Amino acid sequence: MKPALFLIPVTLGETEHRKVLPEYNREVILHIRHFIVENVRTARRFLKKTAPSMVIDELQFYELNKHTSPEQVSDYLAPLARGESVGVISEAGCPAIADPGADVVAIAQRKQYQVVPLVGPSSILMALMASGFNGQCFAFHGYLPIDASARAERIKALESRIYTENQTQLFIETPYRNNKLMEDLVRICRPATKLCVAAGITCEDEYIRTRPVKEWADRASDLNKKPALFLLYK
Repeated sequence: MKPALFLIPVTLGETEHRKVLPEYNREVILHIRHFIVENVRTARRFLKKTAPSMVIDELQFYELNKHTSPEQVSDYLAPLARGESVGVISEAGCPAIADPGADVVAIAQRKQYQVVPLVGPSSILMALMASGFNGQCFAFHGYLPIDASARAERIKALESRIYTENQTQLFIETPYRNNKLMEDLVRICRPATKLCVAAGITCEDEYIRTRPVKEWADRASDLNKKPALFLLYK
């Protein structure tokens, strides 16, 4: 296997990995000894479940978070210069998508290392697929502002882009604030604007519903502490 920076998707929630990850991913993992990860404990657990024959204690893990400096990331990529592959594992879903792994990929590209994205579940794309919204033109915005007035202005601005640019708008919230965000969307958005809520994608409690905002007022589910995506369209 040619040395490369492999971007290794992880399951969303406790989904059985065989349901959402190709066998090829496991074959690649078995050839890697260096992993850049968001959380060492969860990465070790994922690898043990995906490739039980691996001797986890023989692997090298490099932790990546908001405090990791570019210099540290460059050091993490040193095995590539020696002809050894490196894997990137995030907490859930696909590395480098709404994820600090993007910083690793940027440095690897600057150093002209080969970067190989592996196939796996992306909650952002899967929510868009199931929403019935415009998949030709869309934007993901991450988290909205916490401040109430700033959040209201942001929601209005995103809704405006739906009508002026024909663009689907996607965003997320800290799970324990999901219900408050739903209240804000129902209060601020036009009644006819469509809202899709996608939670627990690929998991047993998967929930994906698209309705006009006016219908969510009386039919909203309890999303407290559930990872979810919110999509707006016309």
